[in-house]
Amino acid sequence: MKDKSIIILLLILVFSSDNQLFSQSFFNIDKIVIDAGHGGKDPGTIGKHSKEKAVALSIALKLGDLIKNNLKDVDVIYTRDKDVFVELYRRAEIANQAKADLFISIHCNSINSTRAKGTETWIMGNHRSAKNLEVAKKENAAILLESDYSKNYNNFDPNSAESYITFSLIQNAYREQSMQLAESVQNQFENRVHRINRGVKEAGFLVLVYTTMPSILIETGFLSNPEEEKFLLSEQGQDYIASAIYRAFKGYKNSIEANNNVANEAVLETNISKQTEVVNENNDSINDVSVFFGVQFMNSTNSLNTDNEFKNIKDVWYYKQGGLYKYVSGKYTSFNKASKAKKEVKANGFKDSFVVSFINGERVSRREAESKLNEIK
Repeated sequence: MKDKSIIILLLILVFSSDNQLFSQSFFNIDKIVIDAGHGGKDPGTIGKHSKEKAVALSIALKLGDLIKNNLKDVDVIYTRDKDVFVELYRRAEIANQAKADLFISIHCNSINSTRAKGTETWIMGNHRSAKNLEVAKKENAAILLESDYSKNYNNFDPNSAESYITFSLIQNAYREQSMQLAESVQNQFENRVHRINRGVKEAGFLVLVYTTMPSILIETGFLSNPEEEKFLLSEQGQDYIASAIYRAFKGYKNSIEANNNVANEAVLETNISKQTEVVNENNDSINDVSVFFGVQFMNSTNSLNTDNEFKNIKDVWYYKQGGLYKYVSGKYTSFNKASKAKKEVKANGFKDSFVVSFINGERVSRREAESKLNEIK
């Protein structure tokens, strides 16, 4: 009965988050939650000269600053930005309520040996070894510091192997993306920061299982190893770790968004009104032009009054596809002109806008449209 109740609880959490599940397929990565592990009365692992909660927080803040300073379109949210205790369920709740595109939890490692060293990045999944289970138990033990942990986690026992059985059912929807980011983080650590790569691993971390977006947990090194503790306590070491995670995130973001654009442009169905006209760079009407580009910014299951709903968006029209009304701004004679117009549409709140292409009223790929333009010329 316990396992069944855990499944029900987790499924409710996943599917009640405003239907965010699977929402990333056609969206940009523009909101990230950075989680500094432990905090407040929970110090995490303790080294000879350090506490995990302080090192994790410092790296998390540095990572956030790098993103905010270099990727202006990304909104950074912290689960904590100071030394306070935040429940594990609350960390995931922060990400879910913000409808974040990504969740990164930062930690430090420890073991009963001063020889172990290196970085590892975890995703939600099965315990493939007893060691993986022990790591999950150690991180999940933070819930024992919560006053109502039994109630908050439906009698979940972080020290019981049986409690972890159902976890592999959750987060499968984001496994591929989580794995992609995790591998990128490990590659950056190894190739740019020259840390020992302990690989991407899977385990049942509570802080990951509750999130409804791709999520990873990073162990940045061993505080039980004097050499690594010194590195992680140093300003330079923390800068290197943060910059490696930043580069991995940037590469992941670019890859996901590039794939989304390809997918969006590959959709080929549609009919538009014969009364539509193309707009040239002087915004003069041009009739009978067979190739044009527009800025698609919204889908709806119902027909909307464009005059009332989109007052700040220019030249709004729609086409129907798969039972959806797809709203587009403008009709431009080149992809570059439409790309410039996209910036204005995004500035009006439609951050997930992208350029679409048409030939004789039929949705086509950019390549096909530009090839047709070359023929006309």
